[in-house]
Amino acid sequence: MDNESLVWLSKSFGLFYLIALSIIIVAYAYWPSNKTAFDQAALSILGDDDSPSDIPSERPSWR
Repeated sequence: MDNESLVWLSKSFGLFYLIALSIIIVAYAYWPSNKTAFDQAALSILGDDDSPSDIPSERPSWR
């Protein structure tokens, strides 16, 4: 096996590997049973203190 054949084989394998991996990742992200877990993760960063503060001391002094 010469160098050009080995390079072609590795490039082809890498291409098909990345295509297959991308398809698996997209299928996992859009799988219907994962929707609740992703929705909970999206809302978990907000927490309970997601409203603006009304305490005057926390407002900038330039206002």
